[in-house]
Amino acid sequence: MRVGIGYDIHRFAANGGTLMLGGIRIPHPRGLAGHSDADVLLHAVADALLGAIGSPDLGELFPSSDARYRKAESRIFVQEACRRVRREGWRVGNLDATVVADAPRLTPYKTTMRQAIGRLLRVPASAVSIKAKTTEGLPPDARGIVAHVVVLLKRATSDKRQVTSGFRRSKTGRQP
Repeated sequence: MRVGIGYDIHRFAANGGTLMLGGIRIPHPRGLAGHSDADVLLHAVADALLGAIGSPDLGELFPSSDARYRKAESRIFVQEACRRVRREGWRVGNLDATVVADAPRLTPYKTTMRQAIGRLLRVPASAVSIKAKTTEGLPPDARGIVAHVVVLLKRATSDKRQVTSGFRRSKTGRQP
C-alpha cells in the first residue's frame, strides 16, 4: 500500500468567475483565482496521487508558467495523475478530503463531488469521502478555499495473496 497527502489553497478572485470544486460548478458570485480553473479540491487530489507514487508534484508537471494550462480544466491534472498511478501498478483504494470554506456552504454539493471524483479515479463514490468545514472566521483561510486530501493506493492485481520477494505467502505466513 501507498499513502499520498495533497494540499492546496486558492483565494477568491477579485471579480466574478466560476467556482469549480471537486470537478463540479458551484453557484457562487466569485470563483477562485488561479492559472487553471483553480479547482482547489482536484489540485489536492492530483497532488495526493502523485505524492503516493513519488512523482513530481502538480506545479512541476503543470507549471503556471506554461500557457498550455491557462484556464485548463483541473480534471486533466487528475487524469494524468491517475495514468501515472496505473502505470506504476497501483490503483486507488479510497480517498478522504476535507474542504475548508466559509462560503459557499458545501454540504448540498458533497454527493455530486464524490460522484465526480469517483468517476475520475475509477472508484465507486463510496470510496470517496468529502467533509466540509469552515474557518470559524479565522484568517488566512476565510478569504479563499483550502483542500486537504489523503489517498490510499493498493497494488493493481487480481491476485489478492501477498507476494514477497517473488514467493507467495502461505496461509501460515511462511514462504514455501
